[in-house]
Amino acid sequence: MGQAASISLSKFTSSVQSAVKAAIAKHPKFKFEVPQSISINFLIWGFPPPESVVANVTLGETQAFVNDVASHIGTAHPEAFTRANPGTEGAVLSLGRHVICGIPPVTHILLEK
Repeated sequence: MGQAASISLSKFTSSVQSAVKAAIAKHPKFKFEVPQSISINFLIWGFPPPESVVANVTLGETQAFVNDVASHIGTAHPEAFTRANPGTEGAVLSLGRHVICGIPPVTHILLEK
C-alpha cells in the first residue's frame, strides 16, 4: 500500500453532497434532502437515506443509486479508490431497518478539518 493521502473533511462532505444530489436526479425513487453529514467508520463511509425511501426501493435499485454516488465521489477524490479499494462501486450496509449508503471504508485516507 502506498503513502496515505489527505482530504479535507469539508471538501469530502461537499463532494458527497454533490454526488448524492446528482444520483437523486438520476434515480426518481430516491427523493430526499441531501445529507448534511456523513458517517465515517470501519464498515462503510456513508449516509442513512430516509426509511420512507428505503421501504419503497429494491436492493438492486439501492445498489444502482450508491454506485452512482460512488462514481461521483471517485471522480472528485480518485485517491479514495486505489488498489486497496478498487473500482468505484458503492456499498450498502443494512442492519435491521437501518440502512447506510456510501462507499467501502478508505483506510489510506486521512480526513482533516
